[in-house]
Amino acid sequence: MADVLAPLAGKVLAVLVQPGSKVEEDDELVVIEALKMENTVYAPSGGTVKEIKAQVGESVEDGALLVVLE
Repeated sequence: MADVLAPLAGKVLAVLVQPGSKVEEDDELVVIEALKMENTVYAPSGGTVKEIKAQVGESVEDGALLVVLE
């Protein structure tokens, strides 16, 4: 299992995967806005999305759990 964490604090603009989605390493998972810039969070490895913790519109802190892969 791999936890995907927010690399910086910001607002979640988009969640690009659904639970059960199969992803490959470097696939786009979540988009976070910080300092008026969009920052894409990528999958650290291949796997299946087990759980999504991020909600569109919510603010997240640096290091917050966004997605759980298995």
